[in-house]
Amino acid sequence: MKPENRSQTDRRAAAGQPSRNTGHSQPPETESSPSQLRRLGQILRILKKHKVTRGMDPVKFREILEDLGPTYVKIGQIMATRQDIFSRRYCRELEKLRSDVKSMSFDTVRAVLTEAYGPDLNQVFERIDETPLGSASIAQVHKAWLKDGTMVVIKVQRPGIYQEMEEDIRLLRKASGILKLSDVFSSVVDVNVVLDEFWASAQQEMDFTNEARNAIRFRNEYQDCAWLDAPRVHEDLTSRKVMVMEYISGCEIDDDARLDREGYDRHEIADRLGVNYLTQITEHGFFHADPHSGNIRVRDGQIVYIDFGMMGTLTDRDRRLMKQAIKALAMRDTMKLTDTILTLGVVRRTPDYASLTQRIEEYVNLYCESSLEDIDLPAMVQDLFTICHEYGIALPKGISMLARSLMTFEGTIEVLDPSTNVMQIISRQKSSLLAGDWGRELQHILSRLLADAGRLLEMPVQLSDILSMVRRGQLKVNLDLQGADSTIANFDRMINRIIVCLLIVALLMSSSIICTTKMKPEFLGIPLLGFAGFFIAFCMSLWLFVKMLFLHQKNKPF
Repeated sequence: MKPENRSQTDRRAAAGQPSRNTGHSQPPETESSPSQLRRLGQILRILKKHKVTRGMDPVKFREILEDLGPTYVKIGQIMATRQDIFSRRYCRELEKLRSDVKSMSFDTVRAVLTEAYGPDLNQVFERIDETPLGSASIAQVHKAWLKDGTMVVIKVQRPGIYQEMEEDIRLLRKASGILKLSDVFSSVVDVNVVLDEFWASAQQEMDFTNEARNAIRFRNEYQDCAWLDAPRVHEDLTSRKVMVMEYISGCEIDDDARLDREGYDRHEIADRLGVNYLTQITEHGFFHADPHSGNIRVRDGQIVYIDFGMMGTLTDRDRRLMKQAIKALAMRDTMKLTDTILTLGVVRRTPDYASLTQRIEEYVNLYCESSLEDIDLPAMVQDLFTICHEYGIALPKGISMLARSLMTFEGTIEVLDPSTNVMQIISRQKSSLLAGDWGRELQHILSRLLADAGRLLEMPVQLSDILSMVRRGQLKVNLDLQGADSTIANFDRMINRIIVCLLIVALLMSSSIICTTKMKPEFLGIPLLGFAGFFIAFCMSLWLFVKMLFLHQKNKPF
């Protein structure tokens, strides 16, 4: 039996969602309703409880998100994955946010299922276990049996979560000033832009058809791999708010006792997982972004991923630039690595290129002194994110998700088999990582040669046009030098001081000449005008002396 045939407009309205796919749209700005005012009051009471006016720190920020409820917990979990945007200490603290929340009652679950399948659930399910397997901020999971006896899991979305999250994000925009997030966000990040990104991610995650497509794609891409699998999705029973897929029994990969009891070689499992994960990244550009032990099972000799709510995607350009960065790092080519990072990321403020290159060189020297097997991967990734954060470089979402997932994956491998680490696996696969796709490289070179040949043919004409513009005085050149502002400011101060000195000399000379005359009136036996000139010159000299002696130390302008 398929989900009840209702119009998409009705279904989305019932879910509290817009009547059409809004994509990455931000929550619409509407007038404050009584429910919004009540929620804003709750937020303000929680902020007052945590004394936010006395400052913000990572622990306090995490506790505030937990008190604000599931929506903010989810936002915090997403924030923890963006180490290129948020402070390192905040990311570490937000990783502690609890995934499990208070479970929904089974009556609520039944109401959601009834909306999806109709009033007679017995036509679809033989039985549904009322005790949830897990409960998270967006959904709850239950074990069930179909009419043909197939064991499945049902992922049920919390009622009204879309509308609740939409309203909370809108209110968070209004309360962002009260939260004082200046220490959480880098100085180059617009809070509203960040919230837009989170809202877009949340919208995708709340549509379970996206997760179903991810699971199906992953299963299809590795269908020829005998030791890797993914749950089969029941597409006819899956909708935006309900997802039904095969139940995976097996054992979790951190259950050492059971793995040993069933005769599995944990070293072999760790090695296969590592090789496959590199394959997901380098060959498919489609990787599991949350590879912790709870999302991986071992069943009948197969490694099975069971949750596809968070998947990362790398474009061909991202993968090409990543390989370029790895080659530059291996060859200690600091300039190439710096240029690759600037090309790969979004530069939100003009960086000091010389300073950035120096930092990258220190980074390269630090990690290239050791063999690959001895490198601390989490520290290596975190240091690179710290550099990007300092220089206002925001990496693409896929790259930041990859960095985060690699650190999670290394922890998973370490728990599974302490004798194996990700860098050892990368070391063995180094040749394939550094090797290029020669067909694609040749195609890229040929296209560049054709483009350069066209530009070469146009160069004489362009040169002639430039010379003509120079003769007519129509050519202007704008020169932008890094660090030129401070140099020009210092030069300007120097010129101002020289001018003041010349004025003082002029006053002294003119006053001395006046004093040789009998000009009236006089003061203390000398002409009053000459005395005034000496006095003004003395005051200007004293002012210049104080300016040079004291204010110059504070780097204040003249």
